Amino acid sequence: MRKLNDLGREGIVTRTINMQRPLEERSLAAAETFPRDRSSVPATRQFVRDVLADWRIPRLSDTAELIVSELVTNAVLHTRAGVLRVTVRCLPGGRVKVAVIDKSRDLPEMRPADDDADHGRGLAIVAACSQQWGADPLPWGKRVWAVLEPPPAP
Repeated sequence: MRKLNDLGREGIVTRTINMQRPLEERSLAAAETFPRDRSSVPATRQFVRDVLADWRIPRLSDTAELIVSELVTNAVLHTRAGVLRVTVRCLPGGRVKVAVIDKSRDLPEMRPADDDADHGRGLAIVAACSQQWGADPLPWGKRVWAVLEPPPAP
């Protein structure tokens, strides 16, 4: 047994886990609050990378980082509250759920982007890279999430 570290950040949820148990039997979750600012995009990518490395499932890192950067960018561009929250949860079967929670009640909509537009493809990227994605309304905002499935073993 060991205690997950706090990755040097405040607000992270820690749990004591047995690393000898198979991944699908572990109950893992981590969360952190970030400022609603463009500088949070690389910080959230690093947070997700560190969490997955600590959980010994780095093979999902690239995809999880891409997804969290798209979801955080949407929250930065389309909400007005000062902060947002990123959560990472290990699900059965080695899957991982990444979510961004903000205080806007406006649910995201995937819209077609013009071929020469330099924005508007974030949710399409999330949909293409995840097993499933969605948005849950909350009494004070929303949670936009994506579930990632582990790649097949080489």
